[in-house]
Amino acid sequence: MSTAPIRTRSWSSLLTRERPRPEAIRSRPGAWWLAVATVCFGAFMGQLDASIVTLTYGSLRTEFGTSLAAIEWVSLAYLLTLVALLVPVGRLSDAHGRKLLYLYGFVVFTAASAACGLAPSLAALVAFRVVQAVGAAMMQANSVALVTTSAPRERMRAALGVQAAAQALGLALGPTVGGALVSALGWRWVFGINVPVGVIALVAGHYLLPRTRSLNRVPSFDWPGLVLLATATTSLLLGVSAASGLAMPPWAVVALFALAPVAGMAFVLRQRRTPVPLLDLALLRVRAVSSGLVAALCGYLVLFGPLVLVPQIVVRAGGSELLAGLVLTALPGGFALAATGADHLLPQGVGDRARCLLGVLVCTGALSAMLVLPVTTTWMAVQLGLLGVGLGLFTPANNTLVMSAIPANCSGTGGGLVNMARGLGTALGVALVTLQLHLSRAGGVRDGWVHAVLVLLAAAFVAAVMAWLSPVGNRGRAR
Repeated sequence: MSTAPIRTRSWSSLLTRERPRPEAIRSRPGAWWLAVATVCFGAFMGQLDASIVTLTYGSLRTEFGTSLAAIEWVSLAYLLTLVALLVPVGRLSDAHGRKLLYLYGFVVFTAASAACGLAPSLAALVAFRVVQAVGAAMMQANSVALVTTSAPRERMRAALGVQAAAQALGLALGPTVGGALVSALGWRWVFGINVPVGVIALVAGHYLLPRTRSLNRVPSFDWPGLVLLATATTSLLLGVSAASGLAMPPWAVVALFALAPVAGMAFVLRQRRTPVPLLDLALLRVRAVSSGLVAALCGYLVLFGPLVLVPQIVVRAGGSELLAGLVLTALPGGFALAATGADHLLPQGVGDRARCLLGVLVCTGALSAMLVLPVTTTWMAVQLGLLGVGLGLFTPANNTLVMSAIPANCSGTGGGLVNMARGLGTALGVALVTLQLHLSRAGGVRDGWVHAVLVLLAAAFVAAVMAWLSPVGNRGRAR
């Protein structure tokens, strides 16, 4: 009789507590690189899955016999769930362990991917995509935090550069891998490919990821705050999706854009008054955190705008989708090159703030060139490569500055904020450029305005970073 409680506690401990790495791994001088490489599995798969699913739209319409508007919910449901959960999951990770929730995230993501591949109907597929996004949120909210808490402080930027490069690689390979899988094996394998990768990553994470050094325990979870945050982000994303072509009545679009700020303000008031907030607003009062998050949003807005624009330009000029995909590869290629090689190419005295400014200036120059240079595939590839280089210089340095200003026991929340800013920037970049394309086709604006919008966005990007680099305000670490 005395052994049963011991076994119960043993199973409970196995499922609810982080396991240490084997001593042979933990004591290795470069053990932190193994942890970073493991996190790159999640970074790669998250971006691969985000860019690969759009290749299944045609096959899904044929199999389920439905409209494109209905098929769009396969991507939209995933994005809405992901953005809404990043900060709450980060808060839970700070309280219960970032390694623990990261590994559970891979379990959920992998199981849901298998379910998506077996979905008998479109409704079931959308439901499984929501579950898949829950797993993705558990991974993404912890990816930046695991990198920053695993790497030595002096190597944080290099580690974040590798993680950003893994995201860029997933983004680059998505269209190619997706097209090959759909053509050769069918749309179900677009989701099925996640299963073996997820199993490998889960085993690697169990042995290679370090335990959380400091937990930020809380007596309760702010469920009303979660509802308000989810309402604000979902309303905003649905509103911009409707503005960019999602079928929705005009009154609903107006209601969504009215609801988003109301829910956002209610969330802020809730966080100020509740004794256990979902998000400690003191983090956002730190200059490096708030300005860095705005700059991260602008960066991903600038990144994803051309991903929508360039295929339209290439196809209108008589090129194929394959050619458009090859041209687009220059963008994540330049991103990965700069993110991993900047430390070797730039002088040692060039710090994170200087890299941020250099990166956004390169981005602005590349986008401005779209207004004056000939619209050919060669010139577009050069411009996109330069744009990728600029973003590759900016993103790791920006993330380093943001995460360095956040206490270690709040790094999961910080990582959730960074990834939420990325998600919002991605959605806004796609929506704004798509809206401009709709207007240009309807005769409301000239095609050149689409390029001009990107230049204006880049200028706002520069302004945000310049304001951040000014000496006014507190840049210190949150207390």
